[in-house]
Amino acid sequence: MKIAVIDDYQDAFRKTQCARKLSAHEIVTYTSSEKDPVKFGARAEGCEAIVLTQQRSFLPRAFVQALPASVKLLAQTGRGAAHIDLAACTERGIIVSASGGGNSSATAELTWALILASVRNLHTEINNMQQGRWQTTAGIGIQGKTLGVYAFGKIGAIVARVGQAFGMRVMCWGREGSTTRAREAGFEVAASREAFFAKADIVTIHLPLNKDTRGLITAADLAQMKPTSRLVNTSRAPLIAEGALVDALKKGRPGFAAIDVYESEPVLNREHPLVSMPNVICTPHLGYVTWETYELYYSEVVNNILAYLTGTPAHVMNPEVLKKQ
Repeated sequence: MKIAVIDDYQDAFRKTQCARKLSAHEIVTYTSSEKDPVKFGARAEGCEAIVLTQQRSFLPRAFVQALPASVKLLAQTGRGAAHIDLAACTERGIIVSASGGGNSSATAELTWALILASVRNLHTEINNMQQGRWQTTAGIGIQGKTLGVYAFGKIGAIVARVGQAFGMRVMCWGREGSTTRAREAGFEVAASREAFFAKADIVTIHLPLNKDTRGLITAADLAQMKPTSRLVNTSRAPLIAEGALVDALKKGRPGFAAIDVYESEPVLNREHPLVSMPNVICTPHLGYVTWETYELYYSEVVNNILAYLTGTPAHVMNPEVLKKQ
């Protein structure tokens, strides 16, 4: 069987241990994204399976319809498939398999890397030292400062505990389930949404993206933040209302942001406005990008491909398609 691995930026799939289970099959890898549906479909010519990594490629109906007839399986990392038109896949007789969780620690680690880099001006000092300059800024300590965690899930809980270890006041916000978990873990819950944004020195967002959370962080929320505060987003860009963060940073509330996620990815040639702003650190969606996480994600993908090959597809997101087999 021929397998296409799409959007594999680091050509990582073939380097994982789990990929050895597919050594009898032909694997073709594409390390760049393709946003044109016809060209996207051409990449899968002659392939029976396509490996999709997270939401790096969105597959609306036009993309599914452009896939060659040879494609019978989309093997997706993680459990989310909202970016794939499942109905269109069912009509084409394409099975969508998605399963497995990620590594919460990886994203929590990057969150703290961004927080610490921003308060100690590491991006500036590293660049300056490479250019022959020495100590051009003074950083800000975080001990005694207020860390705002929105929301207290698996990643948020890790971030909160690290903040506590640094001697920060940790304040949480979110839905009732989130705030209940925070209280049970011994963390403070903000008196109100307004107080959460107004009092936090650092606000870090840890929410899934869905129809209920899209645009959840509004311009009004950001306007509550202090000029000295920082916003960190390692979750999903559309959690913040479109254009609100750029406008807020221009107005100085918050005063700084550290961002790992964008509305359209990949961001190339500095095409996103945040990349060029002096009060922003930007990283290229590195939250989950560790070898340990890749091994977890791709192990599930490989298992789902093997299950398909034995005629017993697993973790099928569009079970109606099995009636067409």
